[in-house]
Amino acid sequence: MSLQVLVIPEDQTYNGYILQPVVKRMLSELGKPNARVNMLPDPKLNGYPHAVSAIRGDFIRRYKHVDLWLFLPDADRAGDLPWLENELGEHGINLFCCAAQPEVEAWLLAGHRDKLPLPWPEVRQHAYSKEAIFEPFLKEYGDRRSPGGGREQLVRETLATYRGFLAVCPELAELEGRLRTFFDAK
Repeated sequence: MSLQVLVIPEDQTYNGYILQPVVKRMLSELGKPNARVNMLPDPKLNGYPHAVSAIRGDFIRRYKHVDLWLFLPDADRAGDLPWLENELGEHGINLFCCAAQPEVEAWLLAGHRDKLPLPWPEVRQHAYSKEAIFEPFLKEYGDRRSPGGGREQLVRETLATYRGFLAVCPELAELEGRLRTFFDAK
């Protein structure tokens, strides 16, 4: 039986087009190419507080059977994620959290740094990176006709240089290391 993974974004509307390819690639790199990676199907979350409340509440009953949970919120709102991991661990749930700096959309942009109007360190620190950098980038380089407005194709381009991607998104490199340790211990 293959590994079942539940990816929990704080907003499923568009983040899944970025997160699912990232998680699939990471798991493949970790020797789990056949993992079943599912974006949270239900309920539709509305931001970080709602996501944490659902994770701590109803999700324990609904998704306890899933082997691995990944909560991937935006860092600009994320709170004490190690505490959340520990709390869920007490329920027998393997939850790993990784806050995207500053937001999930930056992970897509990481592979297109040469096309951005600001140097990468400034993008990672920008208070309104989604509105000021990502949305204009998507408008210029995305495909409005495709699902997600081109997010999936653009993130696949980012993942073409996976190690370089991790080098500029250290939070993901850290998550990969933590998952490697977890899988090695099993």
